[in-house]
Amino acid sequence: MRHFDYRNGELYAEDVPLRAIAETVGTPVYVYSTATFERHYSVFADSFEGINALVAYSVKANSNIAVLATLAKLGAGADVVSGGELARALLAGIPGQKIVFSGVGKTKDEMRAALRANIRVFNVESLAELNALNEVAVDMGRKAPIAFRVNPDVTAGGHAKISTGKKENKFGIAWPSAEAAYAHAATLPGIEIVGVDVHIGSQIDQLAPFEAAIEKVGNLISRLREAGHTIKSFDIGGGLGIPYGDNTKAPPLPAEYGSLVKKLTRDMDVEMIFEPGRMIAGNSGVLLSEVLYVKNGEDRDFLIIDAAMNDLLRPALYDAYHDIEPVKAPGPNAEEATYDVVGPVCESGDTFTKGRDMPALEAGDLVVLHSAGAYGAAQSSQYNTRPLTPEVMVKGDRFEVIRERPKIEEILKSERLPSWLNRSPRGQL
Repeated sequence: MRHFDYRNGELYAEDVPLRAIAETVGTPVYVYSTATFERHYSVFADSFEGINALVAYSVKANSNIAVLATLAKLGAGADVVSGGELARALLAGIPGQKIVFSGVGKTKDEMRAALRANIRVFNVESLAELNALNEVAVDMGRKAPIAFRVNPDVTAGGHAKISTGKKENKFGIAWPSAEAAYAHAATLPGIEIVGVDVHIGSQIDQLAPFEAAIEKVGNLISRLREAGHTIKSFDIGGGLGIPYGDNTKAPPLPAEYGSLVKKLTRDMDVEMIFEPGRMIAGNSGVLLSEVLYVKNGEDRDFLIIDAAMNDLLRPALYDAYHDIEPVKAPGPNAEEATYDVVGPVCESGDTFTKGRDMPALEAGDLVVLHSAGAYGAAQSSQYNTRPLTPEVMVKGDRFEVIRERPKIEEILKSERLPSWLNRSPRGQL
């Protein structure tokens, strides 16, 4: 079911016309559909019915507290990669026992906060991190539950920057070193071994890489148990892709993925942990923008919109495709045009697409960039001193702002002149 669709010639989010949001909040603005978040989470979680499983939503995909609280009500846990994300998850009502902490650079302060929150498991990525975590846990009189993130050297992910399971990637313990790492962990007084973790990439459009990784980790679990280690959980990470509308290969359905996982782990006697992010959030949001100008160039036409790379970084960072549609539905005889769709930021990289065939548009028209619910607002910045994009959540025929657009004065208030340039008693501009 699609919750961003045309009605009477206008694009809606659930039962709210997007034009009404633009008129109330302004553009650019992220718009999220509660119904889509709920449906995507439920479809994913239901695919593992019958096995012991925790769905720990990957907070980095979309970290807005309203999004986290929506998923928490459905029973979701959280996969966090920073102390800030941990604080967000707890504030949204996700209990510590449903939180897993990933990432290669956890600080000791973050470790302390996670231990105080009684999180479920630390996904440890190096021996240096393990030793630091042991020091913190011993100092606090605690034992830190850990799973090593092992790197199975499996190729997966649609772009080099989102592939995480190869030996050249920065993530995880090298496969040949995994058993020695567990042997070392077993000697540390502040460490409790509880599981194994793996994450092979993102936007994966086939099941074969998951199958290869699960089989390799399954064999590792057997060897670890033979060595005397207690392995209660197997975290398979996230990575299942979504359709972005570019006619590339459709990713597997969650039900197909669930069937594969259940078949391969049937005899492992582990709790399965999943860390979906994009699969839940990606198509739950759009970026709503207004056309500023149509510029006729020497060899191409540019559609200049008020959204920019600081609002949605994915095309500049990953060469990512986003379907772009006008808010007003084109008629059957609508004129077509070919545009480079670009934003106002002073970078040639501030380009959403090149040579895209679209309905002809003009200044003042509204457009949406689809599939922007994941790695959109979460990666946004104030580059060029452009205020952070506001976020709006829709539920039925209602919508509310869940992140405000800051005023320029508010942005500048956070900065100070050094004493040698001080022009006021408080060191303010």
